[in-house]
Amino acid sequence: MERKTSLFFRPKKALKARVYPPAIMPSSCLSLNIQAMKNQHPALYLLLLLLLSSCGGSLPANEETRQVIRVKNSGESARADVLVRLDARQLKEKYPGLDFSNLKLSAGAILPFQVNDLDRDGAADELAFLIDLGPGEEKTVSIEPLAEGESLPEFKKRTQAEISHKVGGRWEGREYQGGAFENTTYLRVPPEHTDHSWFIRYEGPGWESDKVGYRLYLDWRNATDIFGKKTSEMVLQDVGQDGFDSYHEPADWGMDILKVGESLGLGAPGFWTGEKALRVETTDSIICSIPLNGPVQSMARILYYGWDTGVNTVDLTSQYSIHAGSRLTRHHLSLSAPLPNICTGIVKHEKADIVPDDGQSDWGFLATWGPQSLDGGQLGMAVLYPKSQLAQLTEDEHSHVAVLRPGADNSVDYYFLAAWEQEPDGIKTIDEFIAYLRQTARALSAPPEAAYGN
Repeated sequence: MERKTSLFFRPKKALKARVYPPAIMPSSCLSLNIQAMKNQHPALYLLLLLLLSSCGGSLPANEETRQVIRVKNSGESARADVLVRLDARQLKEKYPGLDFSNLKLSAGAILPFQVNDLDRDGAADELAFLIDLGPGEEKTVSIEPLAEGESLPEFKKRTQAEISHKVGGRWEGREYQGGAFENTTYLRVPPEHTDHSWFIRYEGPGWESDKVGYRLYLDWRNATDIFGKKTSEMVLQDVGQDGFDSYHEPADWGMDILKVGESLGLGAPGFWTGEKALRVETTDSIICSIPLNGPVQSMARILYYGWDTGVNTVDLTSQYSIHAGSRLTRHHLSLSAPLPNICTGIVKHEKADIVPDDGQSDWGFLATWGPQSLDGGQLGMAVLYPKSQLAQLTEDEHSHVAVLRPGADNSVDYYFLAAWEQEPDGIKTIDEFIAYLRQTARALSAPPEAAYGN
């Protein structure tokens, strides 16, 4: 029997699937361009296989090493740009000859993919790709080596993550004077750094898809902000280059669209004290890294050492990831020691309405809609959480709050999203936003399935 695994989470156990061995044929009696025949004359190709089988022929090397994954949409709605993440170790166990530096993926057409090295040790951890699926549709995805002389396929960059800080200047108290911004994949935040130190471009790491962008205040605030986008192109590389606060003004690409203040912003982590959401304010030190910055998926990771919650002092790993074609940020939180809760939420706005959850899915949502963008436009925000880990929905002075119970491994996963009316083909009404949220919650509750085999 085959075992199937959720596509949204990295499986904890090896995926078992029936694997059929490749056809075994003796050496060829003919010298032909078999791949061309397969593509242009499939009927003749099948006849040739029968002839080779009887007279001692063999398939070309790429046919012998071609492997397949079956991906099925278990939901009733069509889904575009579904992110599939396959564990590299499991793939190598099933297909020992697989070379992650020399492959392509296809399902009728070439699929966008990337190889993820999550721990930056130089070895593949995941194979991630995008696929479109109709209602209940199952597709066969081929993984095969490149032909001799064939180049690795290149894909349009539809996600990005970055952290950029100044070099060549100097600290004067809490402010960094002079210097120029330079991107890096690793930053230990200097002890001098605080809000408005002029050291980190747009004050922290940023991540974006072709739909929306986000940033995190990498200081005592540790709250999440939104970059509304008017384009599907990548923009973060240019944000803040022409002036530290320039992104608060409307531009051709979009703008910062959220006033965070003393709130959780959108989806930031905290601890529920019983009276308020305590942000990750007091820590011993902070490290930011960018494990992924690819065409399909990007990620920013923050390590907080010595977070003082008032109940316990713990280390917290906060991992924000986004994939192409999606507004969703997946937020994975992992604690070094148990805490009774982790909370998250959405900034309160006097002109925003609470969006009701219909309760029909295993994933629930806390959401608002209204003219709460800094430009006065319509903006929807939501946090989506597994109901099995929800302790309560509540509020404090500054935020609507979802309080979650960490799992047995001291971790929790949730998602958050923003939908701005000025996006290309953006959501413009509360009814559209509600329909989108309910569809998203259903998709998270019934993720597509993947299995090895032919």
